[in-house]
Formats: sequence, structure tokens, C-alpha cells
Amino acid sequence: MADNVSYGWMGWIARVNLTSGEITEESDEALQKDYIGGMGFANKIMYDEVPAGVDWMDEENKAVLAVGPLTGAGVPLAGRSTWATLSTFTKDHLVVDCHCGGQLGAKLKYSGHDGLIIEGKADKPVYILIDDDEISIEDASALWGKGTRETTEALCKKHGVDVCVAAIGPAGENLLPYACVINTRSHSAGAGLGAVLGSKNVKAVVVRGTKGVNVADPQMVADLSDYMIEQVIGSNNNHVVPSTQQSWAEYYDKGSRWTAKKGLYWAAAEGGAIETGEPKPFELNTMGYRCMKSTKDLGPEAEKYTVKMAGCHGCPVRCYAQVKHPKILEMTGYESMGNTCVPNFPFSSYMQSMMKVPGTTTEDGALTEQSVLYNLLIQAIVDDLGLWCNYAQLYRDIAHTYVDGILERELGDQFAEYGFDKIMAGDPTPFIKILSDIASNDTENKPIAWLGHGPLVWTEKWNDAAWYDDSRSCLINYRGWPVHHAIECFGQVGGLYNMVFNRDDMIHSAVNFQGCGLPIELKQEMGAEMWGEGAVDPDKNYSPMNEAKAEFAWWSIVTDVLHDSLTLCNWVWPMAMAPAKERSYRGDLDLEAQFYTAVIGQEVTIDDLYKAAERIMTLQRAATVRGMTDDEGAMGCNDMRGVHDIMTEWPFTKDPDIEPFTAGTDKMEHEDWETALTMLYQRFGWDEKLGCPTAQCLDDLGLSDQKADLEELGLLGEGGAPYDERTRTYAGVLADYCGDNPALNA
Repeated sequence: MADNVSYGWMGWIARVNLTSGEITEESDEALQKDYIGGMGFANKIMYDEVPAGVDWMDEENKAVLAVGPLTGAGVPLAGRSTWATLSTFTKDHLVVDCHCGGQLGAKLKYSGHDGLIIEGKADKPVYILIDDDEISIEDASALWGKGTRETTEALCKKHGVDVCVAAIGPAGENLLPYACVINTRSHSAGAGLGAVLGSKNVKAVVVRGTKGVNVADPQMVADLSDYMIEQVIGSNNNHVVPSTQQSWAEYYDKGSRWTAKKGLYWAAAEGGAIETGEPKPFELNTMGYRCMKSTKDLGPEAEKYTVKMAGCHGCPVRCYAQVKHPKILEMTGYESMGNTCVPNFPFSSYMQSMMKVPGTTTEDGALTEQSVLYNLLIQAIVDDLGLWCNYAQLYRDIAHTYVDGILERELGDQFAEYGFDKIMAGDPTPFIKILSDIASNDTENKPIAWLGHGPLVWTEKWNDAAWYDDSRSCLINYRGWPVHHAIECFGQVGGLYNMVFNRDDMIHSAVNFQGCGLPIELKQEMGAEMWGEGAVDPDKNYSPMNEAKAEFAWWSIVTDVLHDSLTLCNWVWPMAMAPAKERSYRGDLDLEAQFYTAVIGQEVTIDDLYKAAERIMTLQRAATVRGMTDDEGAMGCNDMRGVHDIMTEWPFTKDPDIEPFTAGTDKMEHEDWETALTMLYQRFGWDEKLGCPTAQCLDDLGLSDQKADLEELGLLGEGGAPYDERTRTYAGVLADYCGDNPALNA
């Protein structure tokens, strides 16, 4: 192979300075080994280029988009992309990651770029056009004020249907902290990214890519792909058993997202209904039928409106539910809706438990036709406005402030304009005005817009601090973010990984394992193999903290960071379990390393990649220490335990009649929680009292610049065991269950 050929990475990052109009390209070769791509690239650039104390609206803030080396290289489920910027909605406006699927990552890669840095501020509305090697800043004045749907259609009409459009809506234009970026119609990157682009007058990023990605061993990539699809992968969130008993299956689980079954159809499919049937393991060509997310999320009435399951670039699972509903077309003007997670079921899962609208559920709790309408209407409007829900917090806040009388009290005469009485009577259309007024960010004339600033703002303004310690809120941290598979997911394990980022964690590694559908005894056996004895407890029957749980939490964090850097789908990765009985239901933890080796042509172990992920996590932790304020308001604070990693009180007070560590509750216990934090800090090599990086761990991870920065600021932690003394190796874990893995059997 020629020395000048780059495998996996394209080797270039584009930089667009909106203030000067200068557009440059620079090599990313120096970042590749240590920071991988995606989250790693984006966080390293933010650390190096955005000083501590910058506000999210300042020109000095940047928005960094990056993809990983596996994106566009033929690896299944490598269609994600990662943005990093400063948070708009939490304390201190620290660095956050915004992840999305769709086609954006692959298109960027095919344009010849691994990343895009957007800096400065344009003096008028613009969009950035990347057309392979040609990059330009184009006038977007005619698009300003339009929704994401109309913007996407206009730019596709102008530049061709083969481009990917990532656009902001009115919420981003209006600098609403709860604003996102939508690409490929309904794939969102949140955490206020839309407001950041709006502050820079960027309406959209439009990308066409026609190049290929060089792959060191294409045959190995193909062989690994077939092996993974045949033997290892399950369904969305890697649920590896069907939701109903089927002829081929030893186990089934009602909660599984492997919902395909005989008699269940894509009833509105073009050309006629298509039965999902019983897609079995070892059947490559039926994989895409497994995940019938429309009926899973919206209820049985959604079947007749289901066109198909779609997905991101390179996805064989297809968990993106595309539905067409004539009444939604009539109400909103949108013929087709599609999404996969929270936006797909905003009403039934997050609002109805408080609002209790009659007619949206049957007597036995099944979702009705009316519920489908509520969900689809909200979904359509939120996506078009470019609204972000902070992992459903917006929906919980709307429901709570209505039901508990806060909106009526705070909005005065204006409250009647929002038609909550109509909503309660079966009409979902008032949500259009509610959501549009929130997106307006006109807090002076439409104070309901305060809800789009997040609970840090509106609870103080409306004197509702108690909402943080109300279990209905799901707010897990006083810095403004809610649970994301938290204490309900293996107790202390889920609680720990919900603390360490600067927003909801977006980790699915543990919940994938929890929800895989296998019997608890088998999960405990596998958990002992991977993380140690006592790592896995039954749901709502937890035992006190131990080192195996700390290992499980560490692994959940680093695998998530790894996947967001490789830009793999963390709804399915990692492959810890598998649907094949022939494999004893064991997955393959080495697959990321094997694909990396095949694509890049450089042999790595999974332990090498986990160490790189730990480096990226610790880098973000150092950035947080540098930019976080203490209780006195001084910038720079290393007391992560006392200031950052603080769980709200409701996890300790819920279920008042049940004691912690007994069957029937996931209630936490204060002393045990502090032990859990200490154990996690020790596992990362962080200061066990403060939770901040130490000289030892920064040296071990090659973060010498960060060590010097924290030392100069007096923020360097103490202690920390050397990396080799605290690290469990994974390269050989589950080696006995790798089956016909072509990499191991070559």
C-alpha cells in the first residue's frame, strides 16, 4: 500500500470563519490516534480553541461537527455524527456533545472531510455549502423565518436531492436555549446547538459528498459485517429476543423492541402492505423487519399508517418509523412524519401521565387512535420549529406547569389563549400555538416561552424550585438535565453515568444490556464475565455498591464515548449480547477493534480503544474543571463531587414506605451513593475526594497540556492509581463465544 494513502479518515477538517469569510482546510492527522474522531475530535478542538468563561452566544464560541474513521467505510451502524459546543441551558455553559443520525455524517465524510469548525458570526443569515472540495458561505436571507422542513426542501431543490441539509428552525433563529439542528428531515442534534448556530446567523449546513473512503481490508469489513448481522446484532437498543413467543425463539420479552411478528404489517407501504413476520438470527435479508417502532411507541392504531421502517446511513436495523396520517396532514401540512426516540412519543410517554386526557388510552391502558394524533402532531411541529426537548424535559415541564396551575397563575389572561381545555377535550391542535410561542423566545409578550429556557430559568422565575426534587420531573442533577436511563438502570450504575457529562448522558450501553430480554440469571452470569461478580442486580432489587458495579459504570461511559468518537450508533453498540442460542447469547466485545483494524489497517485491541475513550472523557472532565464556577461564582473549580456530580433529592426520598436495597424500589441511599462516586473516581484515576483529574491519570493518558493547565490554575487533583493497576482488560473477554468471527478464525 502506498504511504500517502489515508485509510478510514479523510485527513481534513474544514474551518469556516463567518466573521472574515475565510475558509480553510487543515490536517487532522495529529488527532487521529489519540482522539479517534467524532466526540474526540470535537472536544479536543473545543478545549484548544474556546477559552474558559466564554458564553454560548459569544463569537468566540464554536460549533464543531466531526465524524469517525468507520463512518462511510461499509461498517454497519456507522452513520452517526457528533457536534460539540457550549451548553445553552445548564450552569456555566460548559462543553456539551450533540449527537445525531441521518445522512449528515456520511455526506461530510464523502465530501473529503472528517470535521467542520464553524466560528465567528455572519452579518446576515447564511448557510454553509460543502460540495466536495468546494466550500462557500451562501446567502440565506430568503430562508430566515422558515421551518426546517421548508428550508430542507428549498435547499434540496436548489442544490439537488443528493445533498444533506442540516437546518435550524425558528427556535434557533430566535436564540431559544432549547433549540436543535435537524438533518435529513427528522434527525436532531440538541443541547441548544440550534441556538448557537442561530447566534452565528447560520441557517443551515448543506453537504454533498461524492468521494469514497479508502478501506485497508474491504473483504474483512464485508466478512465482519455479515458475521455481525447474522449472529451478533439484535434490534434497536440491541434487544436480542422478540417481544412475542415465536417458533424459533427460546426466550421472549414483552418490552423488547424486536416487535416483528406474524400478522403485523407495514400496512401503508407503497405498493401494498408488507408483513414483518418472524425474522430470525442468521437471516441477513430480514434484519430490517425486526424493529416495528411505530406500533411499539404509538400503539396498535399506528399500524395502518406505517409506511416503513427507515434508518440512518449504513443501518440494517431500521428503527426510524415513517408514518403518514391524513388528519395530521390536514392539521399541520406535513404528510409524513418520522423519528425514532423521544420525539416519536412526546405525549403518551411524557405528558399523559400528568395530564390524563380522556380518550387517549383504553381502560386496559392501550394507546388509542386519539393518542396517535397527539403524538404525531407534536412530533411534526417540534421538528419543524427546530425545538429541542432536553430528553423530554420540555414535555414534562409543559404538563406539570399546566396541571399544577403554574401556567394559569403566571400567564394571567393569556392562559386562555392556549386552549388547554380543548386539549383535555380531545383536540391536539392547541399544541401548535403552545409550541410556536415557546419557540418564539418572546418572553416579554409570550411568557410561556420561558419553558424553552429550561428549568434552571423558569423554576426560579416562577418560584417552583421544588420541581427539581419531585420524582415526576425526572431531573437528576441540579445543573439542569434530566435522567437518561438513570437509577432505574442497575441502580448505582445508571446513577453514576448520569452525573459525569454536562447534559443528559445519552448512554445506552447499560440499558441495552438491561433491556435485552434475556433472563436475569443469564444476564448476571454474563455480567460477572465482563465486569465481575455482583455487577448486575435484578430490576428494583438492588444491592449495595461494589467494585464490579463501578467497573460496569466505567465500561458504560467509555463505550459510549468510544461509539460517539467512532460515530457508531450507541442505540445498538456495544454488542455485549446476541440473539443466537448457538452462541449461548454472548455477543462480541471485540468488534469495534476488529472493524477499526480492517478499515484503518492498523491493529488495535479493544483495550486500546477503551483507553482512547477514557482519554476523551478525562479531557472533557478537565475542560469542565477549568470552566466550572464554584459556589462563590469564581471560575475554575475542581470540586466535581460537591458542585457538579450532585444528584437531586427525589431518588433518595421516592417510595417512602420501602427501604433502599429491598425488592420493589430503585431508591438510592446517601452513604452508598457517596461510596459509588468514590469507586467510579478511583476507576478513572480521578481524585477520589473531589472527582477531578489527577497528575497521575493525565500523565497516563498523555494529556500533558491539560495537566499543565490545571496545575497552573491550582485545580489539579491528588492521588490516582496508575493506569495499569486500575484497569481491567477486555480483549479476551467472551473470547470463547466469538463463533465464526472471520477475524479470529482467519
